[in-house]
Amino acid sequence: MTDTAAAASTFSNLFEGIVDNIATVVHGKRDSIEFAVMALLAEGHLLIEDVPGVGKTSLAKALAGSIDCSWKRVQFTPDLLPTDLVGVSVYERSNEQFRFTPGPLFANIVLADEINRASPKTQSALLEAMEERQVSADGTTYRLEPPFMVIATQNPVEQEGTYRLPESQLDRFLLRISLGYPGRTAEMAILDLQGSSDALRELRPVVSTPEVLSMVQTVKSVYLAAALKSYMVDIAEASRRHPAIELGLSPRATLQLSAAVRSYAAAKGREYGTPDDVKVVAPAALAHRLLLRAGSNARTTAEEAIRELLAEVPVPIAR
Repeated sequence: MTDTAAAASTFSNLFEGIVDNIATVVHGKRDSIEFAVMALLAEGHLLIEDVPGVGKTSLAKALAGSIDCSWKRVQFTPDLLPTDLVGVSVYERSNEQFRFTPGPLFANIVLADEINRASPKTQSALLEAMEERQVSADGTTYRLEPPFMVIATQNPVEQEGTYRLPESQLDRFLLRISLGYPGRTAEMAILDLQGSSDALRELRPVVSTPEVLSMVQTVKSVYLAAALKSYMVDIAEASRRHPAIELGLSPRATLQLSAAVRSYAAAKGREYGTPDDVKVVAPAALAHRLLLRAGSNARTTAEEAIRELLAEVPVPIAR
């Protein structure tokens, strides 16, 4: 077995191990679990948007619990302050100096539960950390140790007492997924286990931090042909001309799409990406970055607009 094949085999085994571990807590949602793990390995952030009670927080906690690294959960509320995330400087009388006490953003995985309940000022405290993997406080910049991932949840139905996430912050999430209701078999399993609280407490890490970092490097090594890169750029350009779209895809969106394609290809045991990979990940990677034109009847959702773009843009046939 060549070194490349051995690395692919190791990656596949570790990936399946993480997914299987999470599946002991979140039943009947393997595709969503795989997308969550893909976001971590692509060095991206994940937004889980769905109605209450379908397992958003359980998925986030299970992913964090499957990795042997530090993680923090922050319950976002209207009175949450930026310093509650970043940290605060405390004056020490013993040496007459200020000492910086790091906040929960200094963990490897940060669960921002119900992120849209915090004020825009607090939400903006996440922007630097999510984009640049660093935090600035009191004139000093602190680097965040890899891996670093923000997993945010929000309820799209209940809007009272919430603050809509701005486009600049939505654009920093690699993927936005929804779990949906479980199937009948999965819901029966949930009832048999009397919920997932015990399973969460018993969950143990299945991969170490060095193994995760090695998997991240494997994702980065996935090959994207020039024709495939051209295909992704064509999709972005088509979104900027679409009559139903007010704000099309930015260059950051194309970069994020390529990272998601690499991660998906690696998860499927391949060393190269394909147009089919683009079609699979595009709705989750791109839809939340679009701003539909007000009053347009062309499409009711951003996901449908993305599917129309995928249907219109020619698929490359060159290798």
